[in-house]
Amino acid sequence: MAEGAGGEAARVKSIFIYPVKSCRGISVSQAPLTATGFRWDRLWLTVNSKGRMYTQRVEPKLALVEVELPDEAFSPGWEPNKRSFLVIKAPGMTVLKIPMVEPSAVANDVSLWEWSGSAFDEGEEAANWFSDFLGKPSRLVRFNEASECRHVKSNYARSYTVKFNDMYPFLLLSQGSLDALNNRLPEPVPVNRFRPK
Repeated sequence: MAEGAGGEAARVKSIFIYPVKSCRGISVSQAPLTATGFRWDRLWLTVNSKGRMYTQRVEPKLALVEVELPDEAFSPGWEPNKRSFLVIKAPGMTVLKIPMVEPSAVANDVSLWEWSGSAFDEGEEAANWFSDFLGKPSRLVRFNEASECRHVKSNYARSYTVKFNDMYPFLLLSQGSLDALNNRLPEPVPVNRFRPK
């Protein structure tokens, strides 16, 4: 979220990364930038048995899923090793650890809105975890940045690409906008209520 008014320079107050699309975000003090947005942001996606995305719109339980990455994952130049994990937690579930080194299995026909392509499949343990949690066949996939590309619609922003984001590499919210909204509400809402998709 950015602050600033009039001639003041904008100041970044907080940064949120959403490693698994539609799951809880992580508040970080810094995040490396890539051509598709923040590194690790919307890199993973849960899909149904046909490879179609799940989001909170149809699976609101995803809002209960917490994710963690190693602190060093947000340092410039850091690369994962065999001891680096994406950690996934949810009420009533065992902790799931996904190795951050790229898997070798490929899932074809993964679809997100109008895009369809291949992604890395995170394996049976992750598939069973999400299937148990959601109560229906599910899999966890990772965007294949080496072979796939999703372009932002040109009538909104030209020449930008994203991973599993809905639309844009970044979503910005000003403190002034949040304050103006909260002045009109009976109970104020925190910034994390504005979860990008």
